[in-house]
Amino acid sequence: MARATQIPSDLRPVHEPIATAIESFSSQRLNDEYREICLRMLGVLARKRPTPLVKGKPNSWACGIVRAVGWVNFLDDPSQTPHVKSREIDAYFGLSAATGQSRSKQIRDLLKIHRFDVEWSLASRIDSNPMAWLIQINGVIVDARSLPREVQEEAVRRGLIPFLPERVTPVEDE
Repeated sequence: MARATQIPSDLRPVHEPIATAIESFSSQRLNDEYREICLRMLGVLARKRPTPLVKGKPNSWACGIVRAVGWVNFLDDPSQTPHVKSREIDAYFGLSAATGQSRSKQIRDLLKIHRFDVEWSLASRIDSNPMAWLIQINGVIVDARSLPREVQEEAVRRGLIPFLPERVTPVEDE
């Protein structure tokens, strides 16, 4: 499997059941985009030294990963598609709400994840993520979408914003 080739060989027996659980949940309740970002988070945790994955049950790690990614992307918000409540995630993985929340918090703390975290946002929602567009110019935080196109191009080149925004707000010449 392609996902296993990036995982240290000694961790593959730990990684595989977690990945399988994430894939199963994703196929039933989420979508491919969520599945991919959850598996990416699993890979990051597997490559972390020391990896926390060796302690605890695979279902608790799978639940914590789904909840952490869901937390960043507001998965429990009924206006979102897909939408899954945290208690439903916990129940699927056979965990109490306290265990699911605790594992999710452990992952978020370990990876320093925050709300609107650009690294863990779904690609389909990055254009509406305000944190993806804030950059600092001469000590002032600005929304890059309001800047001239050439400044946006430089910001993309430097990796400060994810891509050139479709909607460009024209800047008046002074």
